This record gives sequence, structure tokens and C-alpha cells, in this order.
Amino acid sequence: MIGTLLLALAFGYLCGSIPFGLILTKLAGTQDLRSIGSGNIGATNVLRTGNKGLAAATLIGDMLKGTVAVIAAGYFGGPDAAIAAGVGAFVGHLFPVWLKFKGGKGVATYIGILLGLFWPAALAFCAIWIAVALIFRYSSLAALVASVVVPVMLLWSQHTALAAVFAGLTAVLWIMHRANITRLMNGTEGKIGKKS
Repeated sequence: MIGTLLLALAFGYLCGSIPFGLILTKLAGTQDLRSIGSGNIGATNVLRTGNKGLAAATLIGDMLKGTVAVIAAGYFGGPDAAIAAGVGAFVGHLFPVWLKFKGGKGVATYIGILLGLFWPAALAFCAIWIAVALIFRYSSLAALVASVVVPVMLLWSQHTALAAVFAGLTAVLWIMHRANITRLMNGTEGKIGKKS
């Protein structure tokens, strides 16, 4: 059992380590994604290149690597393996082995993992993200607000183990966004769609 969980964790980590934002922007011939905007490899920073199609493709790729990891591990190893793979995918996105452990902030992968484990909560996350983003135009704020709702919804839905896991992932998500939180408080955070 422990061996299966470790294997699922490792599989999830390798899936999560795929840097879709960096790969897609390089294929498109844009400058190194890490040298513009926030320097992040996620979809929000890809959007700052002005290429909405690449940003959408990055978002989908970063989501699906979490979803695929969860579904595949769950199919072969059961529910616990699915959760382990999800955690691995999240960590892999944050600290990818291919990029000297300097990755993204995990929002899209967080959604993808949630989609694979309990899709209604993923839909709720997206709905809240869209509402907050439309009102305030801050991707980071939208993600932070939506992420807080997820563990509460999971707990309310009597998915206690998942609620505990996502409470942990949410805490890490907030830590990864600490610079964004500071900029939000200072009024210097970049808004959605702003080119760098």
C-alpha cells in the first residue's frame, strides 16, 4: 500500500513538473517567459505576452496534468493513490525538477486536481474565480478567494479527507502568492490582460 502511494506521488510529481507555459511560449517563438512580467510560468504570465491563445493552452495544459495524474493513479491504485498523485502533481508544478525546482504558483493544477477528485468543487472554484476576476481584474485575488471556499465546500459535502488535503494545498497556494498579497495590499498588483 505504501509502495503504491509513493509510486502515485512520484507519477503525479512528474506529470506536474511539465512546464506547459514555458514549452508553448518557446514553440511560439516568444521571449523566455521567465524574463517578463512576474517571471512565472503559468497562464496569467503567458497572457502578459499578449497571446490569449497561448495563455488558454497553458491553462488547459496545467489543469489537465493534474487531472490526468489523479485519474490514472486512481484507476490503477484506488482513491488514496489518486489523492497522492494529486498532491504530487501540485508539488511538481511548484517545484519542477526540469527547471531547477522553480515553477509556477499552482492555481491551474489545483483546479485540475480538484476536477479529477471532486468536479463540483472545481466548478465552484471556477465560478468564484470568474466572478472575482470580473469585478476586481486581479487573477491572484480571484484564485485566493476561490481557494478558501474549496475546503469548506468539501467539508460541507462530507468529503473530510479531501477537505483536509485541500486545506493544506490552499495554505501552500497562499504562501506561493505571498508577493501577490503584498502587491494587492500596496495597490501595485498587475491586472488581468495587462501586457509587460
